[in-house]
Amino acid sequence: MTGVSSAKRVEEIAVSGISAGRSAMRMGPAELVQAAAMARRFYLEGKSKIQIAEEFGVSRFKVARVLETALERDLVRIEIRVPAELDAERSDALRARYGLRHAVVVESPAEEQDDAADPENLGEVAADLLGELVNEGDVLGLAWGRSTIHTAAALDRLPPCTVVQLTGVYDAGTAERGSVEAVRRAAQVSGGEAHPIYAPMLLPDPATAAALRHQTGIARAFEYFDKVTVAAVSIGSWEPGISTVHDMLSDEERAHYASLGVAAEMSAHLFDSEGRRVGRDLGERCITVEADRLRRIPEVVAIAGGQRKAAAIGAVLRSGLVTSLVTDTAAADHLLTESAGQRPALERADPDD
Repeated sequence: MTGVSSAKRVEEIAVSGISAGRSAMRMGPAELVQAAAMARRFYLEGKSKIQIAEEFGVSRFKVARVLETALERDLVRIEIRVPAELDAERSDALRARYGLRHAVVVESPAEEQDDAADPENLGEVAADLLGELVNEGDVLGLAWGRSTIHTAAALDRLPPCTVVQLTGVYDAGTAERGSVEAVRRAAQVSGGEAHPIYAPMLLPDPATAAALRHQTGIARAFEYFDKVTVAAVSIGSWEPGISTVHDMLSDEERAHYASLGVAAEMSAHLFDSEGRRVGRDLGERCITVEADRLRRIPEVVAIAGGQRKAAAIGAVLRSGLVTSLVTDTAAADHLLTESAGQRPALERADPDD
């Protein structure tokens, strides 16, 4: 039996194909057959090197050398395939650059609309990610935002968990109650309890906000904030139609906060380009989870994408409040050119300290 014919016999067992190239012909037929058999056991059958060593009567170090040689000589080709919409290379680069626990980058739409918020496919991917991250008995927190509402609508699996709303709604005086519906939807999928907040996100003054926080239903939701284990939040840049807070303020108030250097908002918290919180007085008028509580949540997943939000996403990542990100290639390309600082998501450090 020639080396070429032996290579043809083992062609079927490679992870994605075995080549009988010139480098492979340096191995004899017995070596080829043994390498092919060991590769099948290790890569396709999931056996350990120790198990393979016992079967073939060799040391595990010999097995390791054979598998390494099989890769070096092109006997085994390993292909890593992910769905076409996911960009694995950018995802890993973004995770490493910002110290994120999870980073998932999806392909941007072929034609991004100038007035678009977040690409709609982010919600579907984020829903799958939450299905991975949430465990039975967890408390899932959902903040107001178009992306989190899309995520909740796309949920099709969640283990039994409690779902709590982390912010008030955009305008409780209209039919726009998407965050309440999102909480109910997530609780329905999980079969757990729902704790919505029937109140606006922004109130006219601190006194009104304080009074609402003491209302029974809202107070009950707030009691769960310290128990949240996984949270999903949205990010907005400081411009009309992209920032919820921006749209709820008067022209005079917008100008005031703009003068403080606000570049992004998340859950009614404002940030400058370096991730430092600005305009903290606004929080006294808001129904929202406090930043310190948000920082203590083990997993905070931000869902945001698009070129218009790219700089704002970077600002929030530098705040240390977010641990994971679902975004698109347009935003990722911008983020990968920016300075991340000292891996803020990993350290959960407050840039103001």
